[in-house]
Amino acid sequence: MSNLLNELKGDPLFRKLRHQVGRAVADFGLIAEGDRIAVAVSGGKDSYTLLLLLEELRRRAPISFELVAVNIDSGYPGYQTAVIEGFLRDNGFSCRMVPTEHYAIIQEKRRPGSSYCSICARFKRGALYTAAQELGCNKLALGHHADDFIETLLLNQFFVGSLKAMSASMLADNGVTTVIRPLVYVAEADIIAFSQQAALPVVCCRCPVCGTADLQRKRMKRLLKELEQDIPHVKSSLLKAISNVHPRHLLDPSLRRQDTLAG
Repeated sequence: MSNLLNELKGDPLFRKLRHQVGRAVADFGLIAEGDRIAVAVSGGKDSYTLLLLLEELRRRAPISFELVAVNIDSGYPGYQTAVIEGFLRDNGFSCRMVPTEHYAIIQEKRRPGSSYCSICARFKRGALYTAAQELGCNKLALGHHADDFIETLLLNQFFVGSLKAMSASMLADNGVTTVIRPLVYVAEADIIAFSQQAALPVVCCRCPVCGTADLQRKRMKRLLKELEQDIPHVKSSLLKAISNVHPRHLLDPSLRRQDTLAG
């Protein structure tokens, strides 16, 4: 039984976030009867918020499903796993703490000047898939929020030349685990407010670039902030665009071939 959840029940912001996650679960069929879901908990505001919201939905849901919090310790010196585990234990969550030697491997393999984040994320995702399978979990919940979806959409268009963002639900590359992102409708600003209000014990991953956003992603954040001054609903419009695709009005030749075959 989560002590913190008992305190949050009547909070208006928590109810708002719970409604948004519930809507995402319904819209994208994220959770089904009998699911066992590994929830990635890094110690950041997003993952704590995700875990609390999913647990509140679990209590209220007309179906039965299980949650297991999973933390991947990448081995960065000073990473406070004890703080994270203490929060999980104190609030009654089942959890698996996974120590790794990712930092040592990254130090050895990373090219000078290349990003820590990309290689670290790949290692961490692989460790999460492995832990989910070992725990008998058929799904893995990640804490990407609405702003992550929107920024990724813009990053791919501006710097990659691809029209894609993230999926709320997709089968992982291992062909076994389904990755779900229940915070798709939740704004980062609301998560920040909730995290501060609930006094969540946020800890830094302690990597050498902890606390600094990717340069290009930071540019997208600035761009969106500027656009919001003239177009207040620009973020909601961009998020809606991801789910309102008109393939016939795009230039991908493969889409034309599919349309011809369908006709």
